[in-house]
Amino acid sequence: MNYFFTADTHFGHANIIRYCNRPFSSVEEMDVEIIKKWNSKVGKNDTVFHLGDFAFGKTEFDFNKYYNALNGKIVFIKGNHDSLAWANRNKFESFSSGYYEANINGQLIVLSHYAMLVWNKSHYGSYSLFGHSHGTLPDNPNSLSFDCGVDTNNFYPYSFDEVRARMKKKTFIPIDHHGKN
Repeated sequence: MNYFFTADTHFGHANIIRYCNRPFSSVEEMDVEIIKKWNSKVGKNDTVFHLGDFAFGKTEFDFNKYYNALNGKIVFIKGNHDSLAWANRNKFESFSSGYYEANINGQLIVLSHYAMLVWNKSHYGSYSLFGHSHGTLPDNPNSLSFDCGVDTNNFYPYSFDEVRARMKKKTFIPIDHHGKN
């Protein structure tokens, strides 16, 4: 089993194409491409942590159209545009209203839709992944955190190995009172 991280798919949301300058001519094209890229990396038994803003729509049919097309077991962390996904939250492998901690191969990862400056055990090398900002926040080379949304990775989810490799390139400097200064 492998682990993946993503956010801000915004399935079914036509305006996100314009808001984020996504390179698609229609919402249908965007949805097909994101699903194709997700499924090209994620297997049926893999786990995907989705950090919010899953899909737009009004009905369970709208939700199921996206949910059923995706490989993997999805752990869902609610974002600010998730009334549809939240109404269907029991279909996910697991869910959280805004904060989730995962321990993968001994690495603590704090997951939220929103960026944080400090988080649980951040001064001990835990990671923080977030979405919401669609790649507009500057990456801090001294913080073990980054935006894992689709807009930051050519619409693919990040694998755990990709997350770990990216964090190893950073020079961690704790900013809170727990640091070893």
